[in-house]
Amino acid sequence: MQNPARYLVVIDAAGEMLARMFDAQRKLMVDFDASSSEVAIMTQGLVSTRTAAATEWDAALAGHSAREREQAEVYLLDL
Repeated sequence: MQNPARYLVVIDAAGEMLARMFDAQRKLMVDFDASSSEVAIMTQGLVSTRTAAATEWDAALAGHSAREREQAEVYLLDL
C-alpha cells in the first residue's frame, strides 16, 4: 500500500511550472503540470509556505536550482 501524499510543491523547472507530490518522508510520488485543475482543487483553502529551500528538501528537490527552490510554493496537505 502506498503512503498518502503529504506535501504538494509547485516549482519552476526550467521555465515550466510543475506540481510535485511527496509523502511524509519527502519521497516523490508523482509530477504533473501545475496549471492543471487538480492543483487548484487540492490547494483550495490552504496557505503555501516558502520552505523548499530548507535542508529537509535537499534530497527531494536535488535537481532544482537554489532559486527555483526559494520561489517554490509548499503546501501541507490534509490527511
